[in-house]
Amino acid sequence: MSIVTIIAFFAWIYILSVLKRSKLDFWYFIIGSVGMFVFYMVLLEPVLTVPLQKAVAAVAGVLGDATGMFTSYFQQGILFVSCDTGAISMYIDYECSGIIEIGAYLSLLMFFEVYSVREKIVLAVLGSIGVFSANIIRIFIIGSMIHLGGSDMYFVAHTIVGRIIFYGFTIVLYFYVFTKGQIRHQKIGKFNYDISQ
Repeated sequence: MSIVTIIAFFAWIYILSVLKRSKLDFWYFIIGSVGMFVFYMVLLEPVLTVPLQKAVAAVAGVLGDATGMFTSYFQQGILFVSCDTGAISMYIDYECSGIIEIGAYLSLLMFFEVYSVREKIVLAVLGSIGVFSANIIRIFIIGSMIHLGGSDMYFVAHTIVGRIIFYGFTIVLYFYVFTKGQIRHQKIGKFNYDISQ
């Protein structure tokens, strides 16, 4: 960790403490979430990317082997997809690992004041598993489309269909965790949407 990172971290903590004391909740959420994401990417992303790439390739490979559509070489983070027009190797890289999406979700959740610490821990675990699972489904569908439609299907499968599927799942996750959670805990005068109280 460089001296610049350490100074930036303590400056961020100080700014958050000022915003918290000032009760500027919106700015506390924004600066907290953005700062957490930046530190996550600087400190944890280099450590977590390769294991996550291998995990995605391994789990997607299990589905590929079960259906006979593609084979995983998870130690290298590669999926080998055979098709009528030949074969294609898909490398699970930094962007396909889901590391960015998991980091964004966790950063937003950490500063989302609606939930208790225990609820945040549960939602962090479940949400990370959800993002990982959505990524596996996306990779499986891309591999399946290439296997069935040929190597020319790669662009459409990866760039269009895969992204629509992955971000569709992500939108559902964000709706249930952030939007519905906010509405459920919202209080208007004596009226409260939270049925547990």
